[in-house]
Amino acid sequence: MSGVRNRGHESIAVDGQQRSKTSASEGMTPFDDIYDQPDPRAYFQALGPLEYQTPHHGQSIFRRALAARSRGVRAPEPVTVMDICCSYGINAALLNHEVTLDDLYAHYTSPQATALTTAELIEWDRGYYAARRRDNPARVIGLDMAANAISYACEVGLIEAGFAENLEAAPPSQPLRRAARHARLITITGGSSFLSPRTFQPILACAQDPVWVAAFVLRTTSYAPIAACLESFGLVTEKATTHPFRQRRFTDKDEQQYAVQAVAAAGDDPYGTESDGYFHTVLHLSRPPEDVTAFPLTDLMPNP
Repeated sequence: MSGVRNRGHESIAVDGQQRSKTSASEGMTPFDDIYDQPDPRAYFQALGPLEYQTPHHGQSIFRRALAARSRGVRAPEPVTVMDICCSYGINAALLNHEVTLDDLYAHYTSPQATALTTAELIEWDRGYYAARRRDNPARVIGLDMAANAISYACEVGLIEAGFAENLEAAPPSQPLRRAARHARLITITGGSSFLSPRTFQPILACAQDPVWVAAFVLRTTSYAPIAACLESFGLVTEKATTHPFRQRRFTDKDEQQYAVQAVAAAGDDPYGTESDGYFHTVLHLSRPPEDVTAFPLTDLMPNP
């Protein structure tokens, strides 16, 4: 995910490095410096100790959603997935390859990876992912404002096409509009806190077929404006409230206090979730009404 730079910073130490911390009104520690590097090594080095895990939770759910969207699609035509805030193509890696998020943490923090230049890492990663490619992979297109991250994901072959655009600030380019015509599943594991209907409206307006939108949303954030936008396109949003997912550990007590207060203010109970030291997300799945009936949300959730 790529973050939006925040105002009102103070400096704090995370994993031995100085990072800026948002003011109390914004609450979360930004990691802007790791989202647009030439390769993902700094991303995994920084987020590993914080146990960032949302893409892991998305892996099984997105695969099940993809299988449902694949029904009725003529083989060998792959389903097109648009990953919003795609970063370095991590969701695409997990969707289309026999790897886990833990595998990627180990891969990118290994001594072998550390010793390589970015060009050498890209070449190594091409072979790494090619050897683990699943049968009948999805066609993944990526959208992220981080141009370096998009470039890496394309160079390695994780995404077929990438667009370094910020739809919160400007309308989509014509190439992005053309690519969005084929999207049938939109995925988001990070960044929903920074998004509004301005990102979703033009994408859904371009889509030729009904689209599913699967988003992991922090419990500190309201998804209501986006759900209302999706409803205007005939999509019903279900919220998996009984199954919150850990996102990452808090960087400090101030961040935890912010999260606990924000969740309580939203009318939810932080006990056993944010009170235990982790941000938590909730899956929001938006689909046409007939698909809500045909593919119950419970069937797409991970096994207990």
